[in-house]
Amino acid sequence: MKRIHGLLLGILCSSAFVFAEPVQLITADNANYLYTGRIDFADKKAPSISWTGTSIKANFTGTSLALKLDDQFGKNYFNIFIDGETQHPYVLEAKQGEQTYVISTALKAGNHTLEIYKRTEGEEGATAFKGVLLDKDAKLLVPPTRPNRRIEIYGDSITTGAGNEGADNGMDHLLSEKNNYWAYGAITARNLNAELHTISQSGIGIMISWFPFIMPQFYDQLSAVGNNDTQWNFSQWTPDVVVINLFQNDSWLVDREKRLQPAPTDAQRVQAYINFVRSVRAKYPKAQIICALGSMDATATPKWPGYITTAVERMKKENNDQKLDTIFFEFTGFGGHPRIAQHKANAEKLTVFIKQKMNW
Repeated sequence: MKRIHGLLLGILCSSAFVFAEPVQLITADNANYLYTGRIDFADKKAPSISWTGTSIKANFTGTSLALKLDDQFGKNYFNIFIDGETQHPYVLEAKQGEQTYVISTALKAGNHTLEIYKRTEGEEGATAFKGVLLDKDAKLLVPPTRPNRRIEIYGDSITTGAGNEGADNGMDHLLSEKNNYWAYGAITARNLNAELHTISQSGIGIMISWFPFIMPQFYDQLSAVGNNDTQWNFSQWTPDVVVINLFQNDSWLVDREKRLQPAPTDAQRVQAYINFVRSVRAKYPKAQIICALGSMDATATPKWPGYITTAVERMKKENNDQKLDTIFFEFTGFGGHPRIAQHKANAEKLTVFIKQKMNW
């Protein structure tokens, strides 16, 4: 995997060849970009990207490509996919502030595809996208077609993909090894040709998190950078399917760490889950909601999946809400964040479930 550090990719060119340099800025407000995710377009020439899995796609001509980004903290990583090469992407490590990143000056002449994909999440900060730089005579072409199917996922570090590129016996927290593209939700969406919005934050819970805010305070934000007053307009994008994979952090913080005092009763745990799902249901009256958990150790015993099952059964009965289901990803015994192999297995299970449920 090639990694971009700073301005140069490190392409070594023979002195016998002269490659075109990207000189023409195609600003971010060009109609031929395909944006996916909760993006703040208050400044149309510098839309703010903060949620993991946010994507910008484009088709372009020419032999060179560069990006102009303005990153908040210098902690974000992006996959840069050229011509559909997803197995070996350029991985861009953003530097703080406005920078120009030369991706390539040696593309074959002709048409190309581009996807800029945010690997990291809101805790790594926001990034303003200011456009791409192309050859002098190059241009953006008609963008890719937007999928008709829509999935939204609410989750924690599992859903983000934290540590998923790490070695099984390696570190679990490195930002360079956090890659949402290979998280179970993103894989599932690609399997189903669905557009995906991922609303996740490592460490977050429904009742308690490893920091002062919880998902019921966070899920409705336009910006993913901490707990803030920005508001997402739910009416502008409505999913067909919503997946909620939460309670892993609650299980640790309530039962193991004893951080929530007095400790909530079983009934209070179930009610907290119901309250959050009902808030999502209020936004999306017709969506199929799938209440998930796993594949970390919250599914090692029936206890926490049981709270979710009880909550769903109550909502079906009390609200006559039949568009509710549960799915649980088995704990494999692995102590860290799921690695890519586990995400692929979980995605296969979720893909089959959604296909059958939605007749996709």
